[in-house]
This record gives sequence, structure tokens and C-alpha cells, in this order.
Amino acid sequence: MNEQTGPAAGEKDGRAEALARLPALLLPWYDENKRSLPWRESKDPYRVWVSEIMLQQTRVEAAKEHYRRFLAELPTVADLAACDEKKLFKLWEGLGYYSRARNLQRAARIVAEGGFPRTAQEWKKLPGVGDYTAGAIASIAFEQPSPAVDGNVIRVLARLLGDGREQETLKGAFAAELAPAYPPARRGDFTQSLMELGATVCTPAAPQCLACPLFSLCKTRSDALPRRKEKAARRRLQKTLFLFFDGARLALYRRTAGVLKGTYAFFSAERAMNGEEAAAFLQGAGLHRFALGAPAAHTHVFSHLEWEMTAYPVFTQEDASALRLPAGESADAPFSALLYAEKEAVVREFSLPSAYRWCLALLP
Repeated sequence: MNEQTGPAAGEKDGRAEALARLPALLLPWYDENKRSLPWRESKDPYRVWVSEIMLQQTRVEAAKEHYRRFLAELPTVADLAACDEKKLFKLWEGLGYYSRARNLQRAARIVAEGGFPRTAQEWKKLPGVGDYTAGAIASIAFEQPSPAVDGNVIRVLARLLGDGREQETLKGAFAAELAPAYPPARRGDFTQSLMELGATVCTPAAPQCLACPLFSLCKTRSDALPRRKEKAARRRLQKTLFLFFDGARLALYRRTAGVLKGTYAFFSAERAMNGEEAAAFLQGAGLHRFALGAPAAHTHVFSHLEWEMTAYPVFTQEDASALRLPAGESADAPFSALLYAEKEAVVREFSLPSAYRWCLALLP
């Protein structure tokens, strides 16, 4: 095989034959070994859809309880379509990438009016639904022969077929090659069996090759494939957070841009500060009577950047929203964007993502 152009003409028949054998090997294995997951209890398209959006950037174990809570509060697509955004983001709290929740609701409003799509092509017209998610929903909920090719499936098939091309190339190639291999029945289970094999047996490191139902077909039998594209280094930003607290109420603001748009945050200056610098910054902003509590440091990692954060609790009775940013300083939002809420209400009602939630431990 040429690593740039893919399989030669003579290899294609062999690949097609290998893929055609997958349902007979994988479905019995799946019946015996599949994990018990809450979203596998129903093939209702709404529930399948919610689970697939949650799992786009979230580990299975972390998604389970979020999924149960979300469906308990919003059991139908109509409920999601009508949900207040503040409540939606609170339900999404801990899952990250809040644009997923926003797109999910935008799409829910379309579906609530026009009904559920059935094919992958129709699903891809909805906000937030790409090739993988469309294929997963169409096959699992509607038994369509629609491959769902994610990292797990790419890894399984790259190793199975000994295909050393880069993952982005393989994604489209495998979707086209896998479609004819879909069985006439249990298409949703076939999709999930491939995902399950990649998640539990054909893992990125130390695959359990001897336990794999595809061992006899596999050309690699190791973790040598797929080829990994070198990731660009994450951009690092330094931030100093100030938690203004009057003994009962806490100041925070709603983010209007960036990766956490729509969620709540604490005031954040865009540089690192030690205790003396932090006090001078607040005095320069117009705060007169305050006490700084002991700081804490935390690094929050996103896919493309890192925030190196130091947080200071600021105990004061003065209104932080009346302060003004000192000359030459920059911040994520102006002081005027701050609003006050009871600490217990912040914990209970506000969508405070994990990038900021750790700060609450600094307050009494």
C-alpha cells in the first residue's frame, strides 16, 4: 500500500472481503461483552442524539451521570427546545465545550417543528452534527447503513487493514469502505460494536490483541497504527482571578465570547500577579477597604490552549462592579459586567464551568 495514495487496485477486493466479515465476528462478541451504558437502554432518537453530543468531547464515565440528569430534566426534544439557556448551561456544567449545548438546543428547535431526520445526510443539516454524529444517530436510532467513523473506529480499521495513512485521510476512506459491509439487520449494534472494540480492546496503547474477535483478520496485531499527526503546541495564557466576596454574596459575570461563552466566570486580569501586585492592582482600580485571602494556583487545559491561573479571594463590602480597570491592564471583561449572587445560589443555579469552579474552595 502506498501511504500517500492508499491501497492499490489489487488490494481493494481483499479489504472489502475483510470488512464484509466484520458483522459476523463483531456482533456475537458485542452481545457478550458490551458495557451497560444508560444511553443503550433506548434507541429513541432524542436520547441517542443527546448521548452522542455529550460524548463528542467527554469520557464515557464522566458523561453517564450528566446524561441521566439531563434527560430527567429535559425528557423530550420539545423540553430542550423550550429550555431557558441558564438552566441548559447548568445541566451541561462539567461537560465543557458549551457551544455543543447551544448547538444542541438550536437543532432541537428545528426538530421540534419538523420532526426527526432519518438519514445521515439529513442529520448533517442540523447545527452541531457532523459526519460521525450523523452516522451514529442514523444507524443506532433508525437502522440506516451509515458508518460512524471516530477515533476508535479509525484505530480498529487502520490496524485491521494495515493502513498507515494519516487519520484525517483514513476518516473519509473508511466511511466509504465500511458502508457496504453493513449487515441487513442490527446495523445500530454493528456501529456500536466497532466503537466498543476500539474503546475496550483495541485501545491506543497496549491493545488486548489475543482477546480481540478480529485477531485472525488483523494485519497489525500491535499498537503500531494508526499514524499520529503531531499536535501543535497549546497556547498558554496567564490569568489572575479575583473572587469579590462580601460575606454572603459573590461577584461574577456572564461570558459573552470565547470557548466558555454563555457561562459564568470570576473577574480575570490577563497577567500573573503575586500578592503585592494583586493588592496594587485592586487599589489602582479604586478599591479602598479590602483584605486578600490566601491565593491558589490552577492550570486549566483546553484542546488548543492552557490557562495558568492564580486566584485571590477579595473580602470587601465595596461594590466591585463600580471599579475601573487601571491604565495599561487588560481583563476578560470590565468590572461593570460583574453582578452579585448569594454563594449558595452560584453553586446551585449558575453554570460555572470547571475552569472557575475550583475557586469556590477558597471561600468560607
